[in-house]
Amino acid sequence: MKHTKVKDLLNSAVTLQEVNAKGWVRTFRNNQFIALNDGSTINNIQCVVDFENTPEDILKRITTGAAVSVTGTLVESKGAGQKVEIQVAKLEILGDSDPEKFPMQPKKHSLEFLRENAHLRVRTNAFGAIMRVRSVLSFAVHSYFQQKGFVYVNTPIITGADAEGAGEMFQVTSLPLENLPKNEEGNIDYKKDFFGKHTNLTVSGQLEGETFAMALGQIYTFGPTFRAENSNTSRHLAEFWMIEPEVAFNDLDDNMDLAEDFIQYVIKYTMEKCSDDLKFLESRLLEEEKSKPQAERSEMSLLEKLNFVLDNKFKRVSYTEAIDILRDSTPNKKKKFQYIINEWGADLQSEHERYLVEKHFKCPVILFDYPANIKAFYMRLNEDGKTVRAMDILFPGIGEIVGGSQREERYDVLIEKMKALGISEEELWWYLDTRKFGSAVHSGFGLGFERLVLFVTGMSNIRDVIPFPRTPMNAEF
Repeated sequence: MKHTKVKDLLNSAVTLQEVNAKGWVRTFRNNQFIALNDGSTINNIQCVVDFENTPEDILKRITTGAAVSVTGTLVESKGAGQKVEIQVAKLEILGDSDPEKFPMQPKKHSLEFLRENAHLRVRTNAFGAIMRVRSVLSFAVHSYFQQKGFVYVNTPIITGADAEGAGEMFQVTSLPLENLPKNEEGNIDYKKDFFGKHTNLTVSGQLEGETFAMALGQIYTFGPTFRAENSNTSRHLAEFWMIEPEVAFNDLDDNMDLAEDFIQYVIKYTMEKCSDDLKFLESRLLEEEKSKPQAERSEMSLLEKLNFVLDNKFKRVSYTEAIDILRDSTPNKKKKFQYIINEWGADLQSEHERYLVEKHFKCPVILFDYPANIKAFYMRLNEDGKTVRAMDILFPGIGEIVGGSQREERYDVLIEKMKALGISEEELWWYLDTRKFGSAVHSGFGLGFERLVLFVTGMSNIRDVIPFPRTPMNAEF
């Protein structure tokens, strides 16, 4: 008999039918009640075993983590919490699990413990819910852009360009590390490397994406990116996924419209498709909040925070106006901020961004027109000569979630900015070519996918929203 997913069985309106379900045992109570889960839903289905007619050796093998197949009659449940259950007529052990060694016992585990067992943590309710939400969010990203007529572009993972100019990149080489070839100057001779030049894992697909936007009109990339930043914070990963649309003929206002519409769409879509998982994650978060001091507790529940983004028009505020607000704010005057705002030009921190969203405007905020010296070289210089057409979207509880800009389309201005920052024209000749041949106003933004999953699931550590986190000194699994 073909097995039926637990999710479909729980939603079935038809009872007294013979069914087969396969999954993993979450709990086995009183030698009779199996809580079975197959990953299709946060909810388990109860399977009632006829223990009097089931061999003792089979009963002993029904342990937490074991894979089983149950065949029986789907009936209305007499217990509270679910509509149906399976009266088991036939039970088969598909894969045993040692109850003394299986790490994912039915009890509360610390997140650190679960990270150490990342290959098994998805069998817990929390991580099953997180990964289902991540999957649906990923589909929503493609759904939005495909509906809008964007072309999906796979930009290269191996690159010779540093899009951010930060230099914190993972090098790619086939050279023998124990005997590196040297040139006449005594430096490593990259001409003998696989690509004949110095190459790295990409930090962004934006630059290549721009070249496609200038031919296809509107494109998006969605793929893995890498940063060799030696940071062990709860917000950094060495390997992460980026969503990066680029649109020809869009100015900064168009870019803000696109980003707001996009992010509201994917959140709404996920709330509709993952209601059970999000309710579970909200309950989990509320339990966690109880253990925190009152001052550190969130003012909004998870679903309230998500609806806060859906129900409010994003407030658009210039960087200059934001600095004035922050400089005159009570926490700044009373030195409650860790980073005090004294003057224009300061690089805003998460505490400042959250103050603007949660305390001052009480809605999502889009900051724009940042100082040129704290933003990337490719952002369009304003007429004042000191600010650029940059934008950041700020959310409650997390601060910046989207960063973007109108791109610098003027060849001469871009050249001057690259010279000032010491960025090689020779290395980016192909990027500069797009400013020579039919250049036009264009804009785009980047959204770290894990940052989005973090916000939607209510988790506090970015390592808990990616299947196998890559961080300094950690490339396990």
